[in-house]
Amino acid sequence: MVKELLKQDSDNQYILYTNQATPDFEKYKNATQRVIKKSGIWWHFAVLVDLMKNKPDVFWAPTSYIIPALAPRSLKTVITVHDIVAFLFPEGHNKKAVWAERLTLKRAVKKSRHVFTVSRNTKLDLMKLFHIEEAKILIAPCAASKIFKPIDDPEALKKVELKYDLPKKFILAVGTLSPRKNFHRLIKAYARIVPKHDDTHLVIVGPKGWNFDDILQFEASDKVHMIGYADGADIAAIYTLAKLFVFPSLYEGFGMPPLEAMACGCPVITSNVSSLPEVAGNAAMLVDPYSVDEISKAMDVILSNHYIALDLQSKGFERVKKFNWKDSAKAILEVFKES
Repeated sequence: MVKELLKQDSDNQYILYTNQATPDFEKYKNATQRVIKKSGIWWHFAVLVDLMKNKPDVFWAPTSYIIPALAPRSLKTVITVHDIVAFLFPEGHNKKAVWAERLTLKRAVKKSRHVFTVSRNTKLDLMKLFHIEEAKILIAPCAASKIFKPIDDPEALKKVELKYDLPKKFILAVGTLSPRKNFHRLIKAYARIVPKHDDTHLVIVGPKGWNFDDILQFEASDKVHMIGYADGADIAAIYTLAKLFVFPSLYEGFGMPPLEAMACGCPVITSNVSSLPEVAGNAAMLVDPYSVDEISKAMDVILSNHYIALDLQSKGFERVKKFNWKDSAKAILEVFKES
């Protein structure tokens, strides 16, 4: 998003606060990286002190609420809220992050001139939770990275197959191993289709998160493969190789993996809750994430019917086009100019 803003806005100068300089931004003449060599909460305090000494026209916090919550109202702030997991699903989230967000989000939302959310669902959640007027909250959706596209190089696909020891035919799931991602129900649903689709395995890509012990108990199955973290370029190849992508999350502020899978030509099943119907549209098969039976039946339908799989693939390619960083950056830039 930041890079797209820098491409579009040649009128303003941007100061990018960081704890380590990033070479990617050196080519932008309208951007200066201000490196603050501190960590944790002390980094946020140091940035706030610098902001008060060198007050900008607008301060945008795209990922954290600490500075907007602490800043005086004389500093014009705009924030982006990606989700409210800390309030809705705290048991499946990092305890430190839950504490920080519960302490700062409401104050940051109240004090900010404008609030961006990545989905209409998150906007409605914020309005309901904090009683914020609708006009204050604007939607600037995410988009899949350009690295996510069908990989048609057989050698590249073979290399990824060998690197992660992937089975020949598999259903794919991507996400941090945590209760909110609902992998335990997915694995139970997968077990129901094994008798009919015994040549199809289940591959789960993602690092260990919080309260993941219940999920790991299924790892003993020779058909369930938990391969851990994978690089973005490798995941694009894995999406391409998969017969089907399933994302049964209980809650998402946006939900990037379904879009990534669609961009790679993989048919998608996802949840009918939170922001996921908004992101998927008619390009995915929607299921009740709490119903093992619904998840199981949806997987069986797509694996059994080539025409349904092709239809979802085609709709997925079209759906991905509706989300792009250019339009979202334009919406954010308009707010910056008004502030």
